[in-house]
Amino acid sequence: MEVSRKRQRGRVLHRFKYVKTCVLARELCVLVRANRVALNKEDVQACCSFICELCKEAGCGEPSELCKKAASIVLDSEEEYLDLCEQSCKKCGEAKQPTAKKTTYVA
Repeated sequence: MEVSRKRQRGRVLHRFKYVKTCVLARELCVLVRANRVALNKEDVQACCSFICELCKEAGCGEPSELCKKAASIVLDSEEEYLDLCEQSCKKCGEAKQPTAKKTTYVA
C-alpha cells in the first residue's frame, strides 16, 4: 500500500507543478492577449515577464525565451511583439500536459 501512496503522491505533485506553472502561464497569456486594448505597453511588458518566469520554472526554455523577447520588444514594436508571442504560444502547446493514466484499484 505504501508504494501506491508514493506513486499517487508523485503524480499529484507533478500535476500540481504543471498547473502552477504551465496552466497558469497559458491562462495569463490568454488574458493579456484578449485584453491588449485595455492594457498599456508597460502592463503587457510586466505581465509577459511574469509569464516568462513561469515557463522557465516549468522547464520550457524555448517558450520562455520567446516570451522574454516579446516582453522586451513590446515597447518598440507591437507587430514584432505579437509575432514572438504567437511563436511562444505555439511552442508551449499542450505537449507537457500530464497524460491521464489508468488507475488501479487498491484494496
